[in-house]
Amino acid sequence: MSADVPNDGKALTVTVEGTTFARIPIRTRVVMPGDDLEAVISEYAGGELTPGDLLFVTEKIVAITQGRSYTLDEIEPRRLARFLSKYVTKTSYGIGLGMPETMEMALRECGTPRILFAAAVSAVTKLFGRRGDFYRIAGDKARAIDGPTNGTIPPYDRAVVLGPTRPADVAARLKALLGGQVQVAVVDINDIGGNILGSTLDRAGERQLVRILADNPLGQGRESTPLGIIRAV
Repeated sequence: MSADVPNDGKALTVTVEGTTFARIPIRTRVVMPGDDLEAVISEYAGGELTPGDLLFVTEKIVAITQGRSYTLDEIEPRRLARFLSKYVTKTSYGIGLGMPETMEMALRECGTPRILFAAAVSAVTKLFGRRGDFYRIAGDKARAIDGPTNGTIPPYDRAVVLGPTRPADVAARLKALLGGQVQVAVVDINDIGGNILGSTLDRAGERQLVRILADNPLGQGRESTPLGIIRAV
């Protein structure tokens, strides 16, 4: 994808802490289970990177290539999942755990006791106007679960995608693949915030990266840009 074509409604540059950074989205074909992540990165990003760049990769394509996506008809939600999903707050950027299938996968990923504890604490603290305790307690595995939405590219509009395994190792492996002259981060970014799941950066670098990506330059729907480059300009 050309560096002068931003995703709809997104800016190509942002200034953080006095430095202006280009955010270059990279369009790819739809990544499928069975695809090799390193081959995808080499094909679409290898020729675009220069020394000193940072490549950020969405957690979704990492997880898909790890075999961690499941079609809805592969998931049989238990009664508890159906019950708990009714009380999850729906947001404008995604279904989260607000459907039985995604809640079922959270129960499997995080364990029933942890999800029940998170739900119980959240029910109490919401009475006092406090939000977000469910995901703080349930943890990153629950937060990273992606459910289907109308804006999702097929076939993932009928699938649940879990968070990736060992994202820091993935980032290190991709950095080595790319010659070691760029940094790499596996990110979970949406329209209301984001997390760095694993990277080759230090903590300060990760905090800065969250600010650079705060407006979600890759977009939230059918942009088909699961990769991007950060470059100081």
